[in-house]
Amino acid sequence: MSLRAAAVAAVLMLAGGPAVAQRTYEGSEAAALRCANTMAFTAIALSETGRMTEVEKDVLLGVTVLILERHVSGTWAQKKAALEVVRDRRDTLETLQDFEMFAETCLRQFPIN
Repeated sequence: MSLRAAAVAAVLMLAGGPAVAQRTYEGSEAAALRCANTMAFTAIALSETGRMTEVEKDVLLGVTVLILERHVSGTWAQKKAALEVVRDRRDTLETLQDFEMFAETCLRQFPIN
């Protein structure tokens, strides 16, 4: 399983639910999906390479779920499908670069507290 697939699978295992009708996200919800994908992917990638502990990974995956819960409308199945679309649009390097450049902005734009 690729890092991308593992990241999405980890988040979606927390989310659960079967796939349903497709939905298109725009604006801030699309940005929240991209942030969530970036956080989840980076958590898995850094954990698998020994650069992040399991506890840190779990915290970042929790942040991902909270972003999806609080800033993206729709069912978990719709969010899952949209997250997969976002995942497939970015390669590994682009996603890690997104994390370096936008992680702080994501947390300011999509607060979880």
